[in-house]
Amino acid sequence: MKLPTIKIRNNRNGNNLLIAVMVAVMVTVAAMPASAGDKGPKMTKQERVCLRNGNKLYEKKRYAEAEVEYRKALQANPASEKAQFNLATALMRQGSVTAQQDDEKNPMKQAEGILTNLAKGAQDKQLRGKSCYDLGNIAYGRQDYGKAIEFYKHALRCNPDDDQARHNLRLAQLKKQEQDKNQDKNQDKNKDQNKDKNQDQDKDKNQDQNKDKQDQNKDKQDQDKQNQDKQNQDKQNQNQQDQQQQQQQGGMSQQNAEQVLKAMQDRERATQQRINAQQAQQQRHERQRTNRKW
Repeated sequence: MKLPTIKIRNNRNGNNLLIAVMVAVMVTVAAMPASAGDKGPKMTKQERVCLRNGNKLYEKKRYAEAEVEYRKALQANPASEKAQFNLATALMRQGSVTAQQDDEKNPMKQAEGILTNLAKGAQDKQLRGKSCYDLGNIAYGRQDYGKAIEFYKHALRCNPDDDQARHNLRLAQLKKQEQDKNQDKNQDKNKDQNKDKNQDQDKDKNQDQNKDKQDQNKDKQDQDKQNQDKQNQDKQNQNQQDQQQQQQQGGMSQQNAEQVLKAMQDRERATQQRINAQQAQQQRHERQRTNRKW
């Protein structure tokens, strides 16, 4: 499958350079530096010389040395928009879009600040468009496709015939659609995961509630048993107290009453036996007296 390409502008000779980039590859491309001979405000001699020297070093990929020359041009003319733009392009080549955006030591951070100022207030409309173009490439490299789209659109407003900006705009739009689609999938996945998590939490909660209920029932049963045991013990203690009270008051228990009754019956039986024995003995004496001869 043919890979999408993002176009890099060559402002000096008008040639277009195509660099194939995959979806996940960072975009660190920038427009070429503005030529000292381009139309614009009149430049001082020192400014023009420094810009030319910087561009020669840039073409040889000696970006740090080119940066020094562009800063010299700015010393000669601090208001030089071309020197500002060329300095930003040299810094972009030395920086990284993947570094922390708040890292002041990252050359890309410095370049982004310069380009932002030019995109907002440069008198040269062409430089405003080029600055927006490079800002779009920076945003694309950070996978901030929404912001890249806006920058490419600004570049086209400055130059409606900029086919390179239009090409990159289309790429950014395709990447944004793909990104949004993946985000929707991730949201649905997270939603399902959260749903499963909530169901598990509800299940655990119900189990905990059931366990608490069982524990409460067990505690109630234990309490009821303790209460019943206490009632039985209280009743037994009361019975003992009643018996003791009866004994203290001269009364007797059922067991004592039975023992007394048995003793009375035994005495009555013995008395009856003694009376019977006496009667029998008396009858024998009477028979003997009647049978005696006088």
